[in-house]
Amino acid sequence: MSREVIVEELRQLPVEKQGLEIVERKGLGHPDTICDLIFDRVAVALDLEYKRRVGEILHYNVDKSLLVAGEVETRFGGGEVKRPMLLVFGDRATSKVDEVEIPVAEIAVRAAKEWFSQNLRFVSPERHVKYQVEIRPGSASLTDLFKRGSKVMGANDTSAAVGYAPLSKLERLVLEVEGYANSAGFKKAFPESGEDVKVMGIRRGEEVHLTVGMAFVDRFVRDEEDYFRKKGEILEELERFVRERFDFKGVRVDLNTLDARGRGEGGVYLTVLGTSADGADSGQVGRGNRSNGVIPLTRPMGTEAAAGKNPVSHVGKIYNLLTHEIAQRIYQEVPGVLEVYVWLVSQIGEPIDRPSLALVRVIPEGGTRVEEIGKEVSERVNWALDHILDFCRDLAEGKRRIC
Repeated sequence: MSREVIVEELRQLPVEKQGLEIVERKGLGHPDTICDLIFDRVAVALDLEYKRRVGEILHYNVDKSLLVAGEVETRFGGGEVKRPMLLVFGDRATSKVDEVEIPVAEIAVRAAKEWFSQNLRFVSPERHVKYQVEIRPGSASLTDLFKRGSKVMGANDTSAAVGYAPLSKLERLVLEVEGYANSAGFKKAFPESGEDVKVMGIRRGEEVHLTVGMAFVDRFVRDEEDYFRKKGEILEELERFVRERFDFKGVRVDLNTLDARGRGEGGVYLTVLGTSADGADSGQVGRGNRSNGVIPLTRPMGTEAAAGKNPVSHVGKIYNLLTHEIAQRIYQEVPGVLEVYVWLVSQIGEPIDRPSLALVRVIPEGGTRVEEIGKEVSERVNWALDHILDFCRDLAEGKRRIC
């Protein structure tokens, strides 16, 4: 199949050689991440149910959804939930094919409850969350895409995505700090640490400054003195983790910088359930991490959310993840590549394996000319697009991380 793949030299320093870098990660219990992970769980559940009932994935997108914060009264020693969170399921999904009914609302709520049970220790999916399903049937034109009998689906949107490789050292640091803070071992050692962990990293040269926001669970904190003692222990452990895993010239870690001594519960970061969504902060699909797990503010980023979209025609999901995978393959397999960026642009209705533009920009190692490696780069792009149905199947089965 003939495709135009444009390969260019990117004349700039690799990110790690630049003087300033900014990277953020919203952790497991952050309201935006909760939304992304739940609604992609809903998407995978719909994929499986459509395949089981009618033999193929049907039209849906459930990415216009949000989590409305509840209301709590935090208290040292344990507060109470006064109003539960509200999870609103939005957008479109096929609920009937001929005489076959698909219980979309039931599937969505069940998937959400399973996610809460498996990921947030102190959230009861029955008592602490209410569910409002506003998923409607799809538009005639987009639904018709799924009736055209093509082996490779047409794109349901005109859109663009960008991915890159490799992750920088700061990106890996931010990812690993949040992953460690939400690991089973960390929670066993520090049960007062909630799942709502956010990490902002700034690198100036070889000096790194991390600001960590971590929700404390109030039932494990006796009083203000106990809070600041435990906060100090957690900060010391995070600093130890960073020192042992990374060799930056200097790293400073700050934790919960809004805290103010002498103000009781109002001067510390307490939650009842381990997430700020219990009473402070709402969440929305697409406002959090990009599909490689970070928010890389000094790199090019797309605006599409990957979570909650269907995996066979919605390029907002497919291309968002595929561009990163192509970039990683190029970086690992093509000699002389220091850093690589991949853009894919779709045109609505055109097959997803034939993007209207495939653009690769490469920062080469010294002595490597892009003209010499352009053919190998193009081959990796074409291989990925030739095998896009396998990639889509993996997405449908939930085998790729989406944030």
